[in-house]
Amino acid sequence: MPARIDAILFDLGGVLIELAGVGRMLAWCPSLGTSDELWRRWLASPAVRAFETGRTDRAEFADAIIVEFGLPVDREAFLVEFALWPRALHPDARALLDSLARRYTLASLSNTNELHWNRFASEWNLPDFFHHNFPSHAVGKLKPDADYFEHVLEELRVDAAHALFVDDNAINVLAARSVGMHARHVPRFEALAPVFAEFRIGAAWEPSG
Repeated sequence: MPARIDAILFDLGGVLIELAGVGRMLAWCPSLGTSDELWRRWLASPAVRAFETGRTDRAEFADAIIVEFGLPVDREAFLVEFALWPRALHPDARALLDSLARRYTLASLSNTNELHWNRFASEWNLPDFFHHNFPSHAVGKLKPDADYFEHVLEELRVDAAHALFVDDNAINVLAARSVGMHARHVPRFEALAPVFAEFRIGAAWEPSG
């Protein structure tokens, strides 16, 4: 029998939101080689960690990232591009979340910042589709740190064994598993379907198109 799931915890970028930043960063910094190496360095970056836990502002973040990654752009050019890294919300995301919210506790677990979070709210109204939101810049913690996941579980009052976490980054998936969650790698929206089938999670919605 599949595990009983009471809460579904969603990463946003890469799962519900199409991202454009990886290609741009690899173009700016070809020495990174692969998206896996970019994400490894990005998640460990002191500049990223400071900005996405709300400890620095966007100008300080941009200046530090440009130096850290050796980017061939200035602060203004970087921030213009960076603001648009979340490209689009998947057209079926709202319908899916609305359907799931009738039977499960839904939470967003996102490494993000005030620049991107404001877009999620103002352009897509996305936070309203979750019962709880844990944007890293507001929480002061971020993935893949264990204390971030432990904080979420404590706030939700959900046992890790009854929580399913989905993320497009394998590093974060492994971290969630280390604290006892069910966690699955979901590199794109369409990959949610087999995960939900595995846990017998139904959603009363019809895909668009």
